[in-house]
Amino acid sequence: MMHSFSFPLDETLTLRGDLHLSDDAKEQRPVLVFCHGFKGFKDWGSFPYAAEQLAKRGIAVIRINFSCNGVGESLTEFDEPEKFAVNTYARELADLSALLRWLNDDQLPASASLDKERLFVLGHSKGGGDAILFGANNPQVRGIVTWNGIANVNLFDAKLRAEIAQNGVGYILNGRTQQQMPISKVVIEDVDQNADAYDLLAKVSAMPQPLLIVQGDEDAVRLINGARQLHDAAPNSRLHWIEGAGHTFNTVHPFAGTTPQLEEAIDVTAQFVLDHSR
Repeated sequence: MMHSFSFPLDETLTLRGDLHLSDDAKEQRPVLVFCHGFKGFKDWGSFPYAAEQLAKRGIAVIRINFSCNGVGESLTEFDEPEKFAVNTYARELADLSALLRWLNDDQLPASASLDKERLFVLGHSKGGGDAILFGANNPQVRGIVTWNGIANVNLFDAKLRAEIAQNGVGYILNGRTQQQMPISKVVIEDVDQNADAYDLLAKVSAMPQPLLIVQGDEDAVRLINGARQLHDAAPNSRLHWIEGAGHTFNTVHPFAGTTPQLEEAIDVTAQFVLDHSR
């Protein structure tokens, strides 16, 4: 069972999401919020399937599009590049805070079936950084999961930074759509001015919540090394390697079916949430 929702944040921004809940939900379920990554969106490839599978295991899963991720009403196309250009971590964390308010105020669909005291956050890639930053600062969050997540919020190389410094905006290629995606100065300023607040290794070293790090061993070297750094820094963490898995657990967009690597990620995530829900 899937319930879609859409809430205005202000006159220009909207937070869209989907809640997955098993049909036989007769008692409150633990809640898992799923955060997509950079150049990602809630309906990318395997994400709806993964949410469905987690729901079948007794977890209420909420997939959201961050309000400035660049994907608007189309849900699958980057039709709002002007918003993508100003999408900061601060904006994404504000989106998650708004979602938490709606959860606590019983404004989400099927709210009677959602156990707000058993709240978890999962993020893929850059979304893993959001999950850590949000979860570490919110005692209501019981546990955090990263799927091939980042260990450093600075995703922008010197060349892009120089382009932005000179022109006020720089561009990165979306390899899937071949679009040149704009990045504005405010994005770089958000990262640089909040370097201490966004220090992921410092966050995981101090947070009380358990952290599950799910990492493919055929992902980018930067992320593989980052997974080890997160695990070393976090006293209450588990690092689960998935053999033969790339960045999206060997799935593609449009979704062409599951893979053993994705199924392993789903299984270990479900076990983590259920274990820490008791």
